[in-house]
Amino acid sequence: MNIVTPRRPSGFPEYLPADQIEFNRMLSVIAEVYNLFGFTPVETPAIELAEVLLAKGGGDTEKEIYRFTKGEKEYALHYDLTVPLARYVSEHQNDLAMPFRRYQIQKNWRAERAQKGRFREFVQCDVDVIGSNSVLHDAEIVSVVSNVFDRLEIGKYIIRISNRKLLAGFVEAIGLESKTNDVLHLVDKLDKIGSDALTVELEKIRLTKEDTEQIIDFVSITGSPKEVLEQLEGLSIENTIFKSGMSEMQELLFTLTAANVKPDCYSFDLRIVRGLDYYTGTVYETNLIEFPEFGSVCSGGRYNDLTKYYSTADLPGVGISIGLTRLFAALQEVNKISNKIASPSRVLITQFGNKKVLARAVEVASELRAKMINTQVYLDEAKLDKQFKYADKLGVPYVIVIGEAELESNKLVLKNMSTGDQSVVTLTEVVELLEI
Repeated sequence: MNIVTPRRPSGFPEYLPADQIEFNRMLSVIAEVYNLFGFTPVETPAIELAEVLLAKGGGDTEKEIYRFTKGEKEYALHYDLTVPLARYVSEHQNDLAMPFRRYQIQKNWRAERAQKGRFREFVQCDVDVIGSNSVLHDAEIVSVVSNVFDRLEIGKYIIRISNRKLLAGFVEAIGLESKTNDVLHLVDKLDKIGSDALTVELEKIRLTKEDTEQIIDFVSITGSPKEVLEQLEGLSIENTIFKSGMSEMQELLFTLTAANVKPDCYSFDLRIVRGLDYYTGTVYETNLIEFPEFGSVCSGGRYNDLTKYYSTADLPGVGISIGLTRLFAALQEVNKISNKIASPSRVLITQFGNKKVLARAVEVASELRAKMINTQVYLDEAKLDKQFKYADKLGVPYVIVIGEAELESNKLVLKNMSTGDQSVVTLTEVVELLEI
């Protein structure tokens, strides 16, 4: 028989047990926070009808999807969670309470070249509010993200916030309305290319030196959120779009302050534009301060036409997405993922092949599990030393030893694997220790 070399296609990550446990922990934290804020979990099929998924058509999207034909129908794996959300809301809008607050944590697939930080299969954690124009929802998204990253405990972060109306209104106010989309797309690259390169790019679209300098100066405004707004007000810009953006940012800041969102975890940054045209107002990007090279690890914004390809209903929304697979890979790269626990068990119960001892071990395990304490019994015959090494390799924090003496006394020997300390205890005492 020929042996096939076990291997995976590139861009499809998988983890060893300890990393998978940490990945799942992070995923659970994110879901827990989304639930905490009252967002409803939604799951859509991995496969969509190709004509529905590609309703927008054009661009590189069609090149990046996995698609296949079965019978007379053509199907495709979803490449993000935004399009499935648009289809879902359009299909079920009569059954949904508006505004519809949903979160969705699922795998996505993109048939693009696998490279550092970019995968063909990846998990996204999206949270959105559909059916409301209120900026209060935009502020709450910031609060959600702040809660998530505080609980993930992966270091300091900054949620960079802006509003596309500010730059769009400014560009229009200085007489460059026809260049608005070009300017927004170029400014979106500022963090990557720097101001000198941006100047060159702006000149390529035939902006004068004066216009270019004005745009560079505008997006370079810095300070606390309050100071940024004060400087913007000081520009005395008479433009409807700009004024709308200002009003929204002022309301957002008021709400963030009222919600006690930590002021050091967010900033107002006019360089944040988000290149996608469907963003129409507030935009967000989140960076880890300790690891700026990661780029944005959580981004999103407000949009007006989410469902326009599927419905005539006016369903504006706002949302944000955490690319957990990419974030996790980046944290692995800098050894920020240090979990060494390769089992969910909090306790391992040893046994010696004696039927009475084994029966007691299984009985104790059942009682611990009834108290929701993750417990494993070592079911193979092996020397005690091997069983301890097994527990140590898995990172199980406690081991219970039951021998003839423990059977007679109805006691247990409990060993703390971190300290090496062991003591003779009752089952009740074990439960009191581990039932936390």
